[in-house]
Amino acid sequence: MDNASRPHPLNDEFAYVEICTFPEIPHVTVVRLDRPRKRNAINSAFWNEIGRVFEIIGSIGDGCRCVLLTGNGAAFCAGIDIGDVAFFPTASPTSTDVAHVGISFLPKLKAMQDCFTALEQCSVPVVAAIHGQCIGAGIDLICATDVRLCSSEAVFSVREVALGLAADVGTLQRLPKITGNQSLVHELCLSGRDFHAMEALGIGLVSRISENVFADALHLCATIASHSPVAVHGTKKSLLYARNHSVADGLDQIGAYNALALQTMDLPAAFATRSQKESPCFNDIPAFSKL
Repeated sequence: MDNASRPHPLNDEFAYVEICTFPEIPHVTVVRLDRPRKRNAINSAFWNEIGRVFEIIGSIGDGCRCVLLTGNGAAFCAGIDIGDVAFFPTASPTSTDVAHVGISFLPKLKAMQDCFTALEQCSVPVVAAIHGQCIGAGIDLICATDVRLCSSEAVFSVREVALGLAADVGTLQRLPKITGNQSLVHELCLSGRDFHAMEALGIGLVSRISENVFADALHLCATIASHSPVAVHGTKKSLLYARNHSVADGLDQIGAYNALALQTMDLPAAFATRSQKESPCFNDIPAFSKL
């Protein structure tokens, strides 16, 4: 945590995730993966913390309008901690039926998937600032974010095949839709090879390469947070909906959303201040219990 930041009230509840804010940048919360001695390799406790953080941060009524996700230390995330046996199904001491073991393990696997899907389902945009290694589970994690920026030395790999498993928490489902290049996605996922920042930019995994990736990502978060929370919320939800539906279905969805959202007071406030070349001030969306 640098000198300009302030610990988030929830920071002490987590061992592997650091949460902070910057007083001069309102409505932006920074979430840092915080296991630097292990290059932010994710063990089972760390994994669960990621899910918990994104179920809480950005929830309606907490004042957060954008989240910046990054990592402490030399790497963004080196993947799963392969020394943690909790990630894998093991032989049961009470049953010799392999199917029983597999079916019993499935809810745990689904819970692991849900931890990363929590980023995608977060009510506010999540921007990833990636540096150093982004390997295996790190790719799963960033594929669930809304915007990805990386440093020039960033190294990526869908490494799971090299460990003897198929990626199962989001990369194989999200990466093809992010890049739109089926052949290259198949190559990356089947070979497990490294690819670097320029290739990540070329395939659309990241939108920008930056020499000061954290500062640039923070500036982007501040820009997003300066806009109407109603408009940003609707834009994120509609983009996610459109990814998995037809154009016609997407138009129906945003039509239904905006039939409600266009009644917000943010709209005339934005029109009035923009015409005067001033920055509008928007109210946070309150929790339902405070309406």
